[in-house]
Amino acid sequence: MERDTQFIGQSGAFLDAVERASRAAPMLRPVLVVGERGTGKELIAERLHRLSNRWEEPLVIMNCAALPETLIEAELFGHEAGAFTGATRSREGRFEEADKGTLFLDELGTLSMGAQERLLRAVEYGEVTRIGSSRPTRVDVRIVAATNEDLPKLAEQGRFRADLLDRLSFEVITLPPLRAREGDIVVLAEFFARRMAAELHWDNWPGFAPHVMQQLEDYAWPGNVRELRNVVERAVYRWDDWDEPIGHVQFDPFDSPWKPLGERKDEAHREAAPRARVASAKPRYDDIDDLRNAVDSHERAILEHALGKNRWNQRKTAEALGLSYDQLRHCIKKHGLAEKQD
Repeated sequence: MERDTQFIGQSGAFLDAVERASRAAPMLRPVLVVGERGTGKELIAERLHRLSNRWEEPLVIMNCAALPETLIEAELFGHEAGAFTGATRSREGRFEEADKGTLFLDELGTLSMGAQERLLRAVEYGEVTRIGSSRPTRVDVRIVAATNEDLPKLAEQGRFRADLLDRLSFEVITLPPLRAREGDIVVLAEFFARRMAAELHWDNWPGFAPHVMQQLEDYAWPGNVRELRNVVERAVYRWDDWDEPIGHVQFDPFDSPWKPLGERKDEAHREAAPRARVASAKPRYDDIDDLRNAVDSHERAILEHALGKNRWNQRKTAEALGLSYDQLRHCIKKHGLAEKQD
């Protein structure tokens, strides 16, 4: 597969989903791919196409959420000249473009009820009718659809056609979120980081500092693999000391002491800005059975984060944390962090 469409991972949950896609690929039946944003739904769709006997035919991709409702049907089924304002010439829709191949419908849950009804007919009878035409056109298209919505729940609420859902769900492949893929965060972070380092022409890859790798593993990754890639590549390209392990990672690219707060009704919110933010998992207070060790661990994590962020410049770190230089030196010695600088 292409450079940006590789499957990287070793967890059982991830490999099970990939294996299910491989098994379903030759069947030529509709497949529904379900997963959170950034989990790789489009990669699964491509795998389903490439491993089928249609691999030499078109793979047509349409994001159902990218178009206004008034244009979705015209985009899917095409239109004749003069069918509506602005339709100056005939145009074939995505179904006709994908004839003999695969049509991937991303964000399926955003389709209007009218578009769902016409989609059902196309799936059931293999016919599409352009807007403004009375003659149906036969098409041979394999449908792969993707969503991050709970379609059965939408069907119960009357917001998605139950008969269409039945027709499209011959096989349902549910992709695990990154937080459930045991061991894959390390593998993916190393892959994206090494690739970015090569792109920047680094002579070698120094790796991640232990505290940074721990931060990566502790983070919840709401944006999944796509977010991980951005975070890792940003950390690598911002790092100046190519001989030292990556010592700082920023999860929120908008996080800044000068971040605009927008209009606030409460003036107190304008004046109260946090001096520092440390990306970490929410503490589990019920698990704490040694307060002193818990406090020391938290203090060490803050120090590691601040030192990495300031490239181990101790005077800048002390200023950022509101400490004197001697106080910071005492904390570094207390937690045995001096050795990491040597």
